[in-house]
Amino acid sequence: MSSVEFAAGWLSGAAGLVLGHPVDTVKVRLQTQAGYRGILDCVVRTYRDETVLGFFKGMSFPLLSVAMVNSIMFGAYSNALLYLSNTHHRDRRSNPPSYTHIFVAGCFSGLVQAVVLAPVDLVKVRLQNQTHPYSRGTLPAEAQPLYRGPVHCAANILQKEGVLGLFRGSLALMLRDTPTMAMYFMTYVGLCRGMTVEGQEPGPVTVLVAGGFAGSVSWALATPMDVVKARLQMDGMKGKEYRGILHCILTSVRQEGPQVFLKSLALNSFRAFPVNAVTFLSYECILKIAC
Repeated sequence: MSSVEFAAGWLSGAAGLVLGHPVDTVKVRLQTQAGYRGILDCVVRTYRDETVLGFFKGMSFPLLSVAMVNSIMFGAYSNALLYLSNTHHRDRRSNPPSYTHIFVAGCFSGLVQAVVLAPVDLVKVRLQNQTHPYSRGTLPAEAQPLYRGPVHCAANILQKEGVLGLFRGSLALMLRDTPTMAMYFMTYVGLCRGMTVEGQEPGPVTVLVAGGFAGSVSWALATPMDVVKARLQMDGMKGKEYRGILHCILTSVRQEGPQVFLKSLALNSFRAFPVNAVTFLSYECILKIAC
């Protein structure tokens, strides 16, 4: 298995994470907390109560770990294509893989990513949902955050909820990522092929546009299950409310209507375009340098 794709995925994932984390924090809060009137209200209240640092809660852990997960995602996809179509990355322009191979490799990539990502994503979501203000002084006891950081959060979950607690919402994460990663790579490859003269390499603008649209399309598809995933991950902090994915879906529809699964759809698509445009451009540039 080639290690170049893993390294390229790691670096490109870190670049995309830094760009998209503030919007991701707003998205997570809108999906899991009922007190906001909309995107702008969430942004204003977060900034007012927690300063600009509030938008970066939970980022230190993913900056290392999600970059690793992104590395695994791209590495699993590229090596699955290598296995299925017997080609190397540098040969794919002259001998492009079929869309069937891209779909299967994308599904495999999403499944592998979800298994590795589950505990990391859980810690990130829990930390993002802490709305305590940043303060130079000592906060009163009632305002103290439950988690002091990613390591403390993981240890607390392990102590109170057990090993399985670290994988809360993992099935929903698999159901979210397996089909959406297939759509992600198929959209990217399809747009690159459609916007590039046959036999030539796609230019930076093509990669940016194709990567951006791939991110937006896949997140539009992922948003309903992303809502379920986030709610299941927050469940258990103050008593278990949901018995599983289906119960979470039915309870959410009964309480908030079917439109609940479109929460943050616009925000997800908006965030996904620049993040994935940068991610794919970084990934392709690193591969060209390395290969």
